[in-house]
Amino acid sequence: MFHSARAILFHDGYREKSHACVARYLEEKYARGNLIEKKWIDLLDHQRSIRHDNQYDLSFFASDKEAINAVEAAAVFLTRMKKLLTHIKKSK
Repeated sequence: MFHSARAILFHDGYREKSHACVARYLEEKYARGNLIEKKWIDLLDHQRSIRHDNQYDLSFFASDKEAINAVEAAAVFLTRMKKLLTHIKKSK
């Protein structure tokens, strides 16, 4: 999800490595401009939070269901980022 969102920034001429900053950029530039629904930013933030817990919290363990949900969410998110990128390209 992070890299598909980050691709939008690359297209716009920006490079960013912070998960939170990528979400804020999409929120500011595209959600506030009504080019993408806020729910996608919320989903990206939710998965970012889970990733952070997984990476840095020694007591965090994802269930099989959570892992499956994350993969499914990522597939849908990728499709939405592709749609956004296509829209951006067409509008230029």
